[in-house]
Amino acid sequence: MLSIPGSSQRQCNGSRRQFLNIGGLALGGLSLPQILAAQDQAGTPAGKLGHKAIIMIFLSGGPSHQDMYDLKMDAPSEIRGEFRPIDTNVPGIQICEHMPRLAAMMDKFAIIRSLHGCPDQHASDLCMSGWPIGGGERQSGHPSLGAVVSKVQGPVDKAVPPFVGLSIKSRHEPYGNPGFPGFLGKAHAPLQPTGEGMDNMRLQSITLDRLRDRKALLAGFDAFRHSADQAYDGLDAYSQRAFDVLTSSKLVEAMDLEKEDPALRDRYGRGDDSPAFGEDAGPHWMDQFLMARRLVEAGVRCVTLSFGSWDRHHSNFARLPLQLAKLDQGITALVEDIHNRGLQDDVSVIAWGEFGRTPRINENAGRDHWPQASCALLAGGGMRTGQVIGSTNRLGEVPLDRPLHYQNVFATLYRQLGIDPATTTIPDHAGRPQYTLDLREPIAELI
Repeated sequence: MLSIPGSSQRQCNGSRRQFLNIGGLALGGLSLPQILAAQDQAGTPAGKLGHKAIIMIFLSGGPSHQDMYDLKMDAPSEIRGEFRPIDTNVPGIQICEHMPRLAAMMDKFAIIRSLHGCPDQHASDLCMSGWPIGGGERQSGHPSLGAVVSKVQGPVDKAVPPFVGLSIKSRHEPYGNPGFPGFLGKAHAPLQPTGEGMDNMRLQSITLDRLRDRKALLAGFDAFRHSADQAYDGLDAYSQRAFDVLTSSKLVEAMDLEKEDPALRDRYGRGDDSPAFGEDAGPHWMDQFLMARRLVEAGVRCVTLSFGSWDRHHSNFARLPLQLAKLDQGITALVEDIHNRGLQDDVSVIAWGEFGRTPRINENAGRDHWPQASCALLAGGGMRTGQVIGSTNRLGEVPLDRPLHYQNVFATLYRQLGIDPATTTIPDHAGRPQYTLDLREPIAELI
């Protein structure tokens, strides 16, 4: 355990030091030096300055495809619902009236209306990995996309983890999965800034909020380095690299949203980590969209987050207007920002949920679970946008034209990240090579 001593304090048993412990930076009890060692033992490459990245947005609870991107105006009223379509800036494409910002920049997005392959599971597993819960294991024992990227491509910068999960912990644990490492092990788990690891990033009274103040820390770190030169030189390489992560504070600086122009922050919107509508799911926290962009610019390869509560068994048409407006603001600000910064070929964005909703509206003015069909919204990553791919039948029940499985979307995302899903394998616990997906054909329309 590598520790940075702070000032002495008198206690009943004499003088003792407070410490900054690096061990807590890991998940599941592994220290950061152990993670770095495990990565090297696994043969993780060092990475390059230029990199591809992905921001994965999980719409927890199952968003209603026919109330967002696939409105069925010719269906009976008990299926059609209350919302109306509006034109977008791409001729022939219409979406829900409660997403006007998206409509105005539809040329920068692609919609998939014909997703299938989702079981009736309230969990983020499928949207993080392409694999549902199966065989008694999360993600059927497979690694998430972020974990695969961590394994195959490694860190861009030794002071920045390749995989960060911003998802908020929820009482329904499967909602809060930021992307499990599966058989790749804890060395490729996401760093979660809201978890115990970041709680340990303290130097006496210097908390996460103050770590961005490099001047405030300068004296403390200088004093430590001066008194610990010999000890530092004697550390193993992994402990030295762990020390470098904290003393650089690049990750913390990337999460400091106060560095951004207030006007840009207003464009994204604010919010907090309170669950949407007080329900046990993702928050309406638009700050996460901006934080995700800052993290990928700092060198993170994959950022995951959850947004909103979409399990609308009741009050669907009363609550969705508020929720759609917030998603509309946050995701368009993100994609607009990515384009303004010239990152549209490097950063992929995807927003989707674990399944769709029933075509028929129930007696509580809601829609129930509907695994037969779902939808996805994509942008950036050098993908071909300004299009709709696939369709459902007249009532929105099942894919009709161009059915696409969740794994086809993952195959596309891997390809855009520079990982060929058709040839890339990774060893499992027994050392046997495993493909990342069963369905390894990318979506031709997007590439």
